[in-house]
Amino acid sequence: MADPDLIQLLTPEGERVEHPDYSFGEGLTAEEEADLVRGFYRDMVLTRRIDTEATALQRHGELGIWAQLLGQEAAQIGAGRALRPQDFVFPTYREHGVAWCRGIDPLQLLGLFRGVDHGGWDPRESNFHLYTIVIGAQTLHATGYAMGVQRDGLVGTDDPERDTAVLAHFGDGASSQGDVNESFIFAASYNAPVVFFCQNNQWAISEPIERQSRIPLYQRALGFGFPGMRVDGNDVLATYAVTKAALDHARTGQGPTFVEAYTYRMGAHTTTDDPTRYRLSDDVERWKLRDPIARVEAYLTRNGLADADFVDAIRAEADDLGAHLRAGCKALPDPAPLSVFDHVYADLPDELREQRDSYAAYLESFEGVGA
Repeated sequence: MADPDLIQLLTPEGERVEHPDYSFGEGLTAEEEADLVRGFYRDMVLTRRIDTEATALQRHGELGIWAQLLGQEAAQIGAGRALRPQDFVFPTYREHGVAWCRGIDPLQLLGLFRGVDHGGWDPRESNFHLYTIVIGAQTLHATGYAMGVQRDGLVGTDDPERDTAVLAHFGDGASSQGDVNESFIFAASYNAPVVFFCQNNQWAISEPIERQSRIPLYQRALGFGFPGMRVDGNDVLATYAVTKAALDHARTGQGPTFVEAYTYRMGAHTTTDDPTRYRLSDDVERWKLRDPIARVEAYLTRNGLADADFVDAIRAEADDLGAHLRAGCKALPDPAPLSVFDHVYADLPDELREQRDSYAAYLESFEGVGA
């Protein structure tokens, strides 16, 4: 990872380093800064537990599929905690850590992957959009929303509780999609207050980043006329600092930014994927040494900011969260069969009404069968 353009504030060994353009903790007291880092640690540990529990539930047949985030906790928590309440997030299907930061009960995430709903949370309450399965489509949604924010006069007012930014998440594979590049064009043309946050985990399912781009991804932003930077995505302090600066840049009316969080997907793309077929185990082992949670724990303990009791308490909280997910997942109710026709149109078209009635009659034909 010898990259002179890589923004890093915390080394894999848990040591603080300085960067000429970005800093962490500016304006905070020493205790406030320590509390913030301890909060990052808690968020990452609990987010990882959400991921491991959901993976286990899928293996036991309780979920149809699960998109893993193992190794990407710092990128998500750093970005998620940099947001203000009024900011709006457009995720892919892997932003479980950002969802946690926005107050989404992870059990609501499981409903989607269990197939009992299309997303169990109200985006208006959390300013966190429903997961987007179509690769890259959410970047266009984010850009359009940001243009609306701009026209509503919610940018550049110097009111910290009013000025709004939009955060669009996507992966390195999505950067090859037309939707993403089109969103860059519109965002640049209209100076939209959007931050494009790419988690470059180096694998678009089975395709390595070398086959996706001849240059580092963050440099693509220059071709569209807005700034781009690469941050160590396994460094939660740097990710927080860079994303916070990019969101401030957007809120003050200075337009879009591209943030490439350089990280690694230590698990599979989803639970249907077998990464041993296309990547070397040695690469995974090397990246384990850059574990985002381990480096924060090393920093906290080395500097006397957390003790064994603190770490044990977080682990106990993770155990409680795991129990909540296991029990709650199995208790999620199956939807009523006819509910597939609800919440699509305010006034159901005649064609769909006929289909619904026909399906209802089909279901009624089974009543009493086997009694």
